[in-house]
Amino acid sequence: MTKYVAKINALNADKISCNPHGIAEFTENGDILHIKVEMFDTPKNIEHWEHFHGFADGKDANVPTMAQDKNHDGFIDLPETEEVSGTTMVPLDDAPQDMNIPHDGYPVADSEGHYEYEIDVPLKDLQAKFKDAFGTDDLQLDKRVVYVHGVPKGLELPDTVGGCVMSYDANTTLPIAAGKIEKA
Repeated sequence: MTKYVAKINALNADKISCNPHGIAEFTENGDILHIKVEMFDTPKNIEHWEHFHGFADGKDANVPTMAQDKNHDGFIDLPETEEVSGTTMVPLDDAPQDMNIPHDGYPVADSEGHYEYEIDVPLKDLQAKFKDAFGTDDLQLDKRVVYVHGVPKGLELPDTVGGCVMSYDANTTLPIAAGKIEKA
């Protein structure tokens, strides 16, 4: 059994009026990957996309800082994270092994901004999809970063905040928290 943990801390907190934080745990046990995420103080009563990001070539991914705010609008948006965190790899949704990123199968925060997400994923299925997408079946979890996304539709974001994915807008994709995954 191999366990990985990410302490998830807020991004863009001063702009979104909350301080999202929590923990993610990934446990490889035989042919199952058990994933558990618990978040606090997220924007309330909305769905929060969550994923792990990384580089296909195995380069170490890191959590962004304000240095990634290349357009100086005060937000670290999704495109600005790619330089240090790589691309979106695996969704932490209702079926991570399907690697279906843009859809509505993610956790929803309650009226206190809290949610818990927990799932057992068939590791072989996830590794096969991962290999199709990234050329390797090695998830290299200790080289990845967990992201939590999403602010209410009513929160006005400047036009400079990027992140449109298909029909999903920047309010859906804005990173609100991130944490480096480390081997426990």
